[in-house]
Amino acid sequence: MFYWQTFRATTNKEVIEMAWTDQRVEMLKKFWLQGFSASQIAKKLGGVTRNAVIGKAHRMGLTGRLSPIKRQEVKTSIEIFQTDLKPLADTQAIKKPCMWPVGDPKQSDFHFCGHDSEVGRPYCTEHCVIAYNRKHESAA
Repeated sequence: MFYWQTFRATTNKEVIEMAWTDQRVEMLKKFWLQGFSASQIAKKLGGVTRNAVIGKAHRMGLTGRLSPIKRQEVKTSIEIFQTDLKPLADTQAIKKPCMWPVGDPKQSDFHFCGHDSEVGRPYCTEHCVIAYNRKHESAA
């Protein structure tokens, strides 16, 4: 049985008419499921381009396959961070200085607050109240 789609392929000045017969469709399906690339399938079938193979496979609903290029698994920086992260007990928490800016950065007396910051926050308790106010508290 012939399908409506016919293709013309030229090789060395000769024109080859190709139709998707049942036999060629089955060969395409077999090669596709075996993991051959579209270029390899086109060469095996003959008289058809790589793009024609891809188009026909798509129209047939053949599923996409993994890339034949072997890629090295790369951990994301988040995965690396999560695997290296060790939980700290409250007594082991490192106290950092409050980073609330005090004064004008252009002046020589500019500095940061420097009090102990709250755990997991960049500011001390006093400055956290200012920095992290809720909408309903400030909308008065």
